[in-house]
Amino acid sequence: METITQLTASNIAAEHICCAFSDKKCAAGYQAKKEWLLQQFDEGYVFKKFDIRGKVFIEYVPAEKAWVPIDAPGYMLINCFWVSGQYKDKGYGKALLQECLKDAKGMKGIAVVTSSKKQPFLSDKQFFIKNGFKKCDEAAPWFELYYLPLTDDAPAPGFKACAKNATSDVKAGLSVYYTNACPFTEFYVKELEQIAKQRQLPITIVPLSTREQAQNHFIPHTIYSVFYQGKFVTQNILNENYFAKFVQPLLERKGG
Repeated sequence: METITQLTASNIAAEHICCAFSDKKCAAGYQAKKEWLLQQFDEGYVFKKFDIRGKVFIEYVPAEKAWVPIDAPGYMLINCFWVSGQYKDKGYGKALLQECLKDAKGMKGIAVVTSSKKQPFLSDKQFFIKNGFKKCDEAAPWFELYYLPLTDDAPAPGFKACAKNATSDVKAGLSVYYTNACPFTEFYVKELEQIAKQRQLPITIVPLSTREQAQNHFIPHTIYSVFYQGKFVTQNILNENYFAKFVQPLLERKGG
């Protein structure tokens, strides 16, 4: 099996970050994520990847420093975990999880945000269940929190109350919230803005540019989230086709 590389301030310029490295239209977002990572490394953020030309990586951080509305003192939070295509079911995921376990030694446990049913941009809970994780909390409409305690007296973590109801404070039109923790968000937020303008649909764009903003977000997923009339729609990054799938039916229902 290939070796695992940890990204650091000294090697990140020369290393790819797995996502979008061949997607030229997201080049600016790709660079924005690298800059975001550089800011997080001093906070204990870890990005490890296999030395292959593919999406086989894990990102984790002490939960107190995570950009996620979670109460989990003493826990490590898995922020992003991706093993794609031909690399699935070959031990890569378990190897990356072992890296997280190694770095979480001495902590209370590991937590991860998943979903009740398989959802885009959320880790598949079945992998974690197979590796001993247990469900400890849930938030509307489908978010679930799983954890693996590493001490006998570790209290279960939980979502913050602000993230439980999936409602935002923008009640008119669309609202989209995002961070630069994903290289796709910058490009597709701008595309969504154009789609909304073409339909004369009000849209509010809110970059979550600080940890405090993210830790007080309206859902447990802070990388990208779309709301309509204050109600959560999806964490799936929207293009024209996905807009037609997720948002257009809501507009037609409202007569918009």
